Formats: sequence, C-alpha cells, structure tokens
Amino acid sequence: MSAVDGQRAGMAADGERWRVLSLLCLAVVLSLTTWFSATAILPELKQELALGPGGEAWLTNGVQVGFVTGALAASLVNLPDLVRLSRLMAAAALAAALANASLLLHPGPGGVIAARIVTGMALAGVYPPALKLVATWFTRDRGLALGAIIGALTIGSALPHLFRAVSTSFDWRPVVAAASVATAIGALLFLLFAREGPYPFGKAVFEPSRIGRVFRERPLLLANLGYLGHMWELYAMWAWLLAYTRAAFEAQAIGSAAAASLSTFFFVASGILGCLMGGYLSDRIGRTATTAGMMIVSGSCALLMGFLFAGPLWLFMLVAVVWGISVIGDSAQFSAAVTELGDRRFVGTALSLQLGLGFALTVLAIWLTPRFADFIGGWRWAFLLLVPGPLLGAAAMLWLRNLPESVKMAGGLR
Repeated sequence: MSAVDGQRAGMAADGERWRVLSLLCLAVVLSLTTWFSATAILPELKQELALGPGGEAWLTNGVQVGFVTGALAASLVNLPDLVRLSRLMAAAALAAALANASLLLHPGPGGVIAARIVTGMALAGVYPPALKLVATWFTRDRGLALGAIIGALTIGSALPHLFRAVSTSFDWRPVVAAASVATAIGALLFLLFAREGPYPFGKAVFEPSRIGRVFRERPLLLANLGYLGHMWELYAMWAWLLAYTRAAFEAQAIGSAAAASLSTFFFVASGILGCLMGGYLSDRIGRTATTAGMMIVSGSCALLMGFLFAGPLWLFMLVAVVWGISVIGDSAQFSAAVTELGDRRFVGTALSLQLGLGFALTVLAIWLTPRFADFIGGWRWAFLLLVPGPLLGAAAMLWLRNLPESVKMAGGLR
C-alpha cells in the first residue's frame, strides 16, 4: 500500500469511528428518555395515584435501584462478554420501552414503582455497554468520545421535560407514550448500527474477592470518593429540579407549568456542553483539574440557587444553566481515571464497584431532598443539602492530583 493509500485508509477509519459515535449517541438519547419519564410528569402522577412524599421519590429511585441491581448482576455473569453488544443494548432498550409503556395500563402505585425498577434494570444493559463499545473505537480522543456518550445520556434524561412542555394538555399519557416510542426506535438503532471497533477490550471480570484492593489503594479510593461526591449532587438535582423550578416560578409570579417543564429541559440538556467540554479539557489539562473545577462550579451553583429563588429571573436562569453544564461535565472522567489508576486485571471489579456505590448513593440523596425541603419549610434552600457532595469530591480529586500515581492519568497530565 502506498503512503497515499494508507493516508486515505486512515481518514476513512477516522470518519467511520465518528459516524458510529454519532449513531450511538442518537440511540442513547432516544433510549434514555425512559429514565426520567415519570419524573417529568410527577405532579400529574402524584395526583392520580395519591402518592405521598415517599411514593414520589420512588418514582425516580425505582430506576436507580433497578439500575444498580441490573449493572451488578450483569457484571457477576459477565453479560457483556457473553452477548454481542448490539443485541444486548437492543434487547435492553426494548425491555425499557415496554416497562415504561406499562404505565399506560394504570397498574396502581405498587405496579408503577415495579415498572420503574424494571426500567432501571433494563437501562443497565444500555448505558454501561455503550461506554464500553465507544471505547473500542477510540484510543485518541477517548475522553471526548466518552463525554459525548454522557452528553447523549443527559439529553435523553432531559427529553421527557420537553415532551411535557409541548403537550397540549395536562394529561401525562402522551409523555409516557413518546418516551416509550423513542426508546423502541433507539433499540432498532442499536441493533442495526452498534458494532465494536478495532480496539476491543479483554474480559472485564467482576471479582468480589478483589474489592478490598479498591479501598486499600489510595489513588483508587480518592477517585471513587470524587465520584461519590459528584453522584450525591447529580441525580438529586436532575430528579427534583422540576419541582424546584415550579416553586421558584410561583414565587416569581410565573404560573405556567409548561414554562417550568421547558426551562427544566434546557437546564438539564445544557449538560451536553459540559460533557463535551469535560472530555476536551480532561484530555488536555488532566482529569483531576477538570473534575475538581467542574465540582467547585456546580457546588457553588447549588448554593446560589437559594439566593436567586425569588429572582431576578434572568439570573436564576443563567445560574441554573451553568449548574446544568457543570453538574454532569466531569462524569465520564471518574471512570476513565479508574481504568488508568487500577490494575488492569481487576478493572472490571473497580468499575462495577464505582458504579454500584455511586448509584446506590443517589437513592439516598433523591429520598432525602424532598424531606429536607419539608423540614425547612419549602424548596428555596433545599439544594443546600447537595453542596457538601461536590465540595468534598473536589477536595478528593485535588488530593489525588498531588499523589505521584496521578501521572498515570491522561497521559501524564493527571
């Protein structure tokens, strides 16, 4: 092969990986609409099902619990190594669509929560395998590519709020139907276009006997503490931002429920900018600087929201958008850090443990936030509960930056 032919082949391969990434991102956007489909219609479901505060939280927490259960179960049996990734993600997305659509059958409070748990278990077969599949296409720009997948997750999580905002009535059923149809289309895209790239991984085996090493090795421990601080804030913010925005708009004499839903969509969806920015920065200034910086900004926004609760509106909206960008922008980099810091022989264990602990912590944060709001007499200062997470997480990542082992990350950029 001549030099020109080699150059053309390289350009073709480069173009192919970006094409696959684009299609995979689209499929993830569509599939992840089921994650917060119930949260986007929480006021309507609360009224129809006569849910108390505990029941409200479980409409979101059911997905979190199901996701943790599904992810750990898949790790224990090495499911991504036994089933072709395209088929696994397609089947999982279809299962999520069906579980979400079952809400239309009026299953009652218990049935609705059970459907949310099954939805979460199914999505555990979409999101983690998507990250693995993208990594098989990228050795260069991997941080940016993983950031794009997290950005797709962010847009998918925000879409139900858009569905609710453009709904012509206060009926919750069109939102559920739209999310279910979108996820089914995502399943078809996975089946047709999701294929592994030229840089496959070996088996990432989950070995419980190796869990102790994750806690004994200080660099891994600090990376996981950073991730836990990030997760304490992220999903509680996403879960309750609509309720917070509705309360704030009422305080500012903006009474439209559609306006609150549309604003929440933009607040959450803006996170795609943070994901791309986080991926770009982590490959150029390092993982610890990127993650710590993002968490300092997001924690500051969580603090400022209470001061801006009653306006001015433009500043409330600006800080909420900045929060949406920064709260998710560092997410992919914690997993990347673990793959770089840990022994490759138990990277599967380290990632599974990080994922399990992080999403388990979100269950507590989501459950506590509305109770904290009730305790202090309203939503205005409720997000103060989230502030310690990102600040402690940033401290852990800055501590990690000072350890000699940190040069293993991001090609020595730490």
